[in-house]
Amino acid sequence: MKPDINLIESDFLVLGSGIAGLVFALLAAEKGEVHVATKKDSFESNTNYAQGGIACVLDPEDTFESHVEDTLAAGAGLCKREIVEILVQEGPAMVRQLVDWGTEFTRDSTGKNFDLGREGGHSRRRIIHAKDLTGREVERALLQVLQSKPHVHLHEHQFAFRLLSKPAASGRRCVGAVVFDTLEGQVIEYRAPAVLLATGGIGRIYLHTTNPPIATGDGVAMAYRQGARVANMEFVQFHPTSFYNPGGETFLISEAVRGEGAVLLGKDLRPFMDKYHSLSNLAPRDIVARAIDTEMKHSGAPHVYLDMTRLGDEFVHRRFPHITARCLEHGVNPTKEPVPVVPAAHYSCGGVLTDLCGETNLHGLFATGEVACTGVHGANRLASNSLLEALVFSRRAFEHILEAQSEYPKPQGPPETQQSKIYHRIDESFEAVRISHCREEIRRLMWDYVGIVRNDDRLRLAERRIDLILREVEGYIDSGALSRELLELWNMTQTAALIIRSALLRRESRGLHYNEDVLKTDDVNWLQDTVLMKRV
Repeated sequence: MKPDINLIESDFLVLGSGIAGLVFALLAAEKGEVHVATKKDSFESNTNYAQGGIACVLDPEDTFESHVEDTLAAGAGLCKREIVEILVQEGPAMVRQLVDWGTEFTRDSTGKNFDLGREGGHSRRRIIHAKDLTGREVERALLQVLQSKPHVHLHEHQFAFRLLSKPAASGRRCVGAVVFDTLEGQVIEYRAPAVLLATGGIGRIYLHTTNPPIATGDGVAMAYRQGARVANMEFVQFHPTSFYNPGGETFLISEAVRGEGAVLLGKDLRPFMDKYHSLSNLAPRDIVARAIDTEMKHSGAPHVYLDMTRLGDEFVHRRFPHITARCLEHGVNPTKEPVPVVPAAHYSCGGVLTDLCGETNLHGLFATGEVACTGVHGANRLASNSLLEALVFSRRAFEHILEAQSEYPKPQGPPETQQSKIYHRIDESFEAVRISHCREEIRRLMWDYVGIVRNDDRLRLAERRIDLILREVEGYIDSGALSRELLELWNMTQTAALIIRSALLRRESRGLHYNEDVLKTDDVNWLQDTVLMKRV
């Protein structure tokens, strides 16, 4: 059966409804018709899971230069200073915009000033937060404002699976996307002169992750298949502290907990971070994650502990109410006993390569948020810079489109969708078994062979197996088979292949990429991005 193919035209098309997509949509709504397509419920995103906060220079004793230097230090030589300076200098205005939109950040005891926290890698207290659920509060406020904008149309359960492009004077130009409505079974073609890719992260390709189920690398895979450049996919950040829950879903325990004084303990309940870094428990995330990995391997324990008891009952309940509640749900009282923790895939520092305004090499295609590689994070993201990056570059993308409107004419002509392609839902009984098996194989493979510590043999083994799965999945896609599960598997496999290929190309260890076979950092040959591009 061939689903109907509908055509929807607008001034702006946004793919994804996290902070990056929503901020762009709110700004663009003042200038034209905006359609937002998201494969999920609007409230489900990596933004919603962000606990720690937003790094921003708001304290008079803090400085832009200090924030810049902290970011560059964490990025291990690969951050682009110009981009970092833009992020830091334009950040405060975007935080004020969030407040104007109704975001309620936690204030100090006077009620006048923001309660600024500190996290690993930061030299000052500069983390603005809403208790320990900052992302959820930001998304709540943005969605509430969005409801008052008649020119924004939010479409849930619509899975974008193909970008549309055509030849242009300087390469190719993006003119829209093809979307599968997973509830109605329809294929929809969206066309717009400007398309924002804001589809989030890749965490679900790993066995242990802090990311929600939707984080399957959709935007990176989709953009790569259409000829967009992707960069630095080898740099996957593993959050040091997720709750250890064997056989069940884990959850993030914010870096802000260590920023407030919590301490990591080994199997013997003794602190261990002093022997790994001068900043001890406030060391950058890659150092902390590898330290925990080393401690677990040496002791044979499946986890380490995070001791919050020294912070005091009242403070823990007030500052981290959500974390406390989640721990109690799993039978652990964080004010009375150490919490079992394990590293988990958390954030991709690589993604679709963009310029100063968030535009990709496909003219008219912009990318912001975790799906993008702006040059801010380099080889390792500084804590709480991610939400700030989404804010700043979504605004920059919008302003660039306004300033250069003549460069983004509305697409003309008949629909681009391949009319010869017959899309159909695949047999669900077959799909459930085969897709589930492949997903779990990919997640285990990536965790075991492409995780915190890597080597060449394991990377090549993973590459061979992932390539076989990718060819098999692409066979079903080429036949016109469609389902959300199959599309996610396609994107997971493609993204995994990009991570492995990038990891094999980088012949050094730097930041989040740690290869036992090339332990030294090589600034002569590898002080550069790892860029991949498919010829279309």
